Amino acid sequence: MCRWFAYVSENEDCLLEDVLITPAHGLAKQVHEHYLPKLLSHDPNEITTEHEITARNRLFNVDGFGVAWYTSAAKDFNADGYTAEHPALYKNARPPLHDTNFRSICANTASKCVFSHIRAATATPVVSVNNHPFVFGRHTFMHNGVISDFVTISRDMVDLMDDDVYANITGSTDSEHLAALYITYLTDGKGKKSWEKQYTVHQMRDAMRKAIGTVVQLQRKKLGNKAEPNSLNLATTDGSQLVTFRFRNHAIEQPPSLYWSTSAGITLNRKYPDHPDGKENTKAHKSPEEHGSHVIVTSEPSTYNAKEWDLIEKNHSLMVARDGKGHLEKVEYPEEWNATVA
Repeated sequence: MCRWFAYVSENEDCLLEDVLITPAHGLAKQVHEHYLPKLLSHDPNEITTEHEITARNRLFNVDGFGVAWYTSAAKDFNADGYTAEHPALYKNARPPLHDTNFRSICANTASKCVFSHIRAATATPVVSVNNHPFVFGRHTFMHNGVISDFVTISRDMVDLMDDDVYANITGSTDSEHLAALYITYLTDGKGKKSWEKQYTVHQMRDAMRKAIGTVVQLQRKKLGNKAEPNSLNLATTDGSQLVTFRFRNHAIEQPPSLYWSTSAGITLNRKYPDHPDGKENTKAHKSPEEHGSHVIVTSEPSTYNAKEWDLIEKNHSLMVARDGKGHLEKVEYPEEWNATVA
């Protein structure tokens, strides 16, 4: 079930090749290999079952990929009046390591903000437009998981969207529709011009929570007690701020895995000592202290140093504001949101 990787830093570029391809367990290689430290014992009261791990973390992710990286090019040339960095976007319906264009982009592109995703399709076509991330102006969104009974509630979701947001949907996935609902709530339905605005992380968090709540409420309205739980590992950024959710509306079941780190970016950068696979790094020429502050959030760690990673607990949000510091917060929601069907 899909995997994704997010990197954000105020002052430190990462090379896409270093973070996505070079590591033995980089995102581009999570097509069929998985590394899930701490997942079995992160909660002393609830042990994640083998079935949950298998069902939500171990499918083959062979249905394409996408990568968005923020660049100042459009801003520097004043394209469309941009005043902030904007995401460049590349998608393909093939596995990433089969794509020489992807390899070339990664070897020659660095950015302070990167979102990348590999896909395991559920019920929608394997075409590039259905690959994440999804972009609305300066805002980027991606998802790992599934909206249950999406076909049943999709028309009701569309009715709630801003016209410009709906017109920006190019694919047929539950994820892109959820992204559109999020952007509608974030911008208060004020149209395409509002996509260029920067909002606070609390506004981003609130819009995402509202989108999740809308999905759950529509499911309950249509299906009642037959509504099934959703797995919603969500991420959004404006190029300098980041908000993620790890959510499943079930009393005991876990969502897909999600980890975060404030130190792994050093290991994943060839300019600095260490190597994601523990090998000798002969290219290092800077000390770790020179590396800028950063936050990485990813479905699975891409370095084998488990101490660099913390598991985000179920139903928690991670927010990274413009100061670059990560802040975890429990997602509070009404008890009636919990599905009774497993």
